[in-house]
Amino acid sequence: MAVLKTSIIIAFYNRIDFIQLVLAGFERQSFKEFEIIIADDGSDEKSLYELKEIIKKSSLSIKHVWHEDKGFRKNKILNKAVIESASDYLVFVDGDCIPHREFTAEHFRNRAEKKCLAGRRVNLSKRITSKLNPEEIKNGFLEKKLVTILFDSIFGKTYDAEKGFYIKSQFVREIINRKKRGLLGSNFSIHKKDLLDINGFDERYDGASVGEDTDIQFRLELNGVKIESLNNAAIQYHIYHDYQERAMKNWEIFKSVKKSGIYFTPYGIQK
Repeated sequence: MAVLKTSIIIAFYNRIDFIQLVLAGFERQSFKEFEIIIADDGSDEKSLYELKEIIKKSSLSIKHVWHEDKGFRKNKILNKAVIESASDYLVFVDGDCIPHREFTAEHFRNRAEKKCLAGRRVNLSKRITSKLNPEEIKNGFLEKKLVTILFDSIFGKTYDAEKGFYIKSQFVREIINRKKRGLLGSNFSIHKKDLLDINGFDERYDGASVGEDTDIQFRLELNGVKIESLNNAAIQYHIYHDYQERAMKNWEIFKSVKKSGIYFTPYGIQK
């Protein structure tokens, strides 16, 4: 059996309709030497049954890592998925983000030790999201309808549509990526060793935001890892859904991390 070059870790919780779209996007990747690990933060029995059926029928190599639902514990299940990963290179995706056809190829092609790659995403409106289904995704709907999405960003509710333009020219990429951009938890990749060197994700964060991106970026940079933008290269399309409340407590935890100035968290993979 060939060694898979990349492990794609997808954070997931109950939304079967979303994961079907995301997996459809991964089925049409130009680069195919990857495994998928679904990092499941406690989905219910119905969702587990449906997910099992999806995995059984999929052409993709998929592992499913689950723990009991005890509230928001995304970082904990991400750490479990990292342990289960078979590859030395990791790509992190949220279960509401559909990848562009070149998404995995761009992350893998641009990888380097001591470098974390940060992609960007188009945030789709409710109207555009309502038109999506797995077959449309497999047929390249989102890339073919970029002009429609762009118009929806002007006259509708889609935003960041300009991030959906896939730019091949390295020269143009260097120009548009001069501006420093932060890490998005839904779209970044890194060598496993570089993540293990900071002991993975800090499991104290028990709400959305900060813990899966801001904290990770801060500690990686403390340890000499450079964040490099893949804007207009590693593209995602974020599926519309109701806004998830951000946990203010997370900022208090992050303040303490910044104050300590220590990159290795004692609340990560190694306890």
